[in-house]
Amino acid sequence: MSLPTSDTTKQADGRTTMELGQVLPLTAEVKDGHLFVGGVDMVELAHEQGTALVVFDEADMRSRMSAYVESFAAEYPAPTHVAYASKAFLNKEVCRIANELGMSLDVSGGGELACAQSVGFPMERVIVHGNNKTPKELEEAIAAGVGRIVIDSRIELGRVSEIAGKLGKVQDIYMRITPGVEADTHEYIRTGCEDSKFGFTMREDFAFNCVEDVLNAPNVRLAGLHCHIGSQIFALHSFKEAAAVMIDFIARIKERYGYEITELDLGGGLGIAYVAEDAPSTIQQFANVTCTAVKELCEERDLVLPALSVEPGRSLVANAGLTLYTVGILKTLPGIRNIVAIDGGMSDNIRPALYGADYEAVVANRADQPRDKVVTLVGKHCESGDYVVADGSIQTPELGDVVCVFGTGAYCCTMASNYNGQPRPAVVFVKDGQARVVTRRETYADLYARDL
Repeated sequence: MSLPTSDTTKQADGRTTMELGQVLPLTAEVKDGHLFVGGVDMVELAHEQGTALVVFDEADMRSRMSAYVESFAAEYPAPTHVAYASKAFLNKEVCRIANELGMSLDVSGGGELACAQSVGFPMERVIVHGNNKTPKELEEAIAAGVGRIVIDSRIELGRVSEIAGKLGKVQDIYMRITPGVEADTHEYIRTGCEDSKFGFTMREDFAFNCVEDVLNAPNVRLAGLHCHIGSQIFALHSFKEAAAVMIDFIARIKERYGYEITELDLGGGLGIAYVAEDAPSTIQQFANVTCTAVKELCEERDLVLPALSVEPGRSLVANAGLTLYTVGILKTLPGIRNIVAIDGGMSDNIRPALYGADYEAVVANRADQPRDKVVTLVGKHCESGDYVVADGSIQTPELGDVVCVFGTGAYCCTMASNYNGQPRPAVVFVKDGQARVVTRRETYADLYARDL
């Protein structure tokens, strides 16, 4: 793994911070040359809390959560549920906020479920995912009283049925269907195409042939169907195509078995702006397209409208989050690239190294100035491919500057590691001029607390 090939012809874009548009958190502003978010000076915050530091604009996150809940309720006459996909970013406080705003919660592992339980999140509003949930995780979930478990295979169907029977329960389940929709996104984050590890494939009608097994299994109830076509999707027609596949599947189940599917979960995947040129659809547009598609398709097939669920993650928290770093080393490789080394990297943001993710960055202590230099922000780790931004525009950096990388609220903290013995960053929520630490920075003692 190495750095991407440098584009030596690339010119700095000359944008100031506030010209980055949708990339910015909702409350971002520049005052006296410094970047402020939530009314808090990011430069002062970096000096107080140390770097690397993850910061969330709480007002931004709350606004997006409310927009999802309200938009789907307004667009759809039957019940709607918005389940926050906790894999995007999870700690106790975001669970509390999601609960306060009436959201459900999508968990994909025992640890995520444990976090929800620790703050009293209502278990009946929890949906459990995963292509290989362990028997232990399944037992924990069923014993906790989770609302829905998304069944990913016939083997898992048997496990859930057996465990529920042992616990004296009847567990509501969804069948996860792989709809064969090729979403227009990175191949690593497509999940609805035919060549996927997730769900019941529709090839050779396998998924439909398994419905009878699901209906006949003891100790479970087929409450609904689920699909998820991928992540970071801009083309809304992909969601409409997925809805058509799922409504057709519901109609076939009714015709063949006389069984009415009463719930449909279309997953998440709405894209966000990582770079200034990105123009993602809005939450309202996403709600309109998906709800309209389901309503029209059900009317065509003479089906009762199912309760409709979606599972956003990235589009709730990515732009609300940013990461602050301190510049430690400057290097120029003549004719190749300008290197700026920061005190973080792939341990707190693996996405660029993993699949070439792009970000926008600014010098937070000169946020009012134009971005006049093209640099590669590299991390501090012992990997050649450890970088956060490759050939990106930024204000000419100096040693000790505070660099802000935007759009890091999703899949950074949750995918973080301790590579090279790096403690994971603290997480701070900012709102109305106040900053509060909601996840403390790891210590060296934390790193080795499990060693015997």
